[in-house]
Parts: sequence; structure tokens; C-alpha cells
Amino acid sequence: MLRPHPDVLRRLVDEYEALAAAEEARGPAELNARTRDLAYTLCVSTGTRDVKRALEAAHQWIAAAPAPAREPVAPMAGQRLPATEPA
Repeated sequence: MLRPHPDVLRRLVDEYEALAAAEEARGPAELNARTRDLAYTLCVSTGTRDVKRALEAAHQWIAAAPAPAREPVAPMAGQRLPATEPA
């Protein structure tokens, strides 16, 4: 099974959890369309049928993912790199 990129999965989880928490704070109501879409996408992305299991799998995959590599950013035309201070 293909796995989504950890950054993409992290964004999906973060957005779903934020929306679900906000909706839970408002009281027992139906999930809005965006929350349902995110739940569906998480289930498809993790190969599960239940959003709770999808979140568990997503959290495990994110934790197991290697840390993202940081690439040096080249200055834009006309900009200088910040001066570094000696340690």
C-alpha cells in the first residue's frame, strides 16, 4: 500500500483534529462537510474504515517518519545573507 507523504498526512491530521475539537466544544452536532471530507481522506490514506483507527495509524506513521531534511535557502536577487556571529 502506498503511504501519503508525512507532511501531507500531518496537515490532514492537524486540520481534522482542530475542526473536530472546535465542533465538540460547540456541543453535540453533526460534523460539518470539511470535517467529514477530512475523515474520509484520512481513512482512504491509511487504508482504514474508521476515523479513530485512521488517526491512530496516521500518528504512528508520522512518528516513524524521518525528520524532514532542511535545504539551505538561497537569497533572492539583491538580498544578502545575514551575517553570522562567531560562537
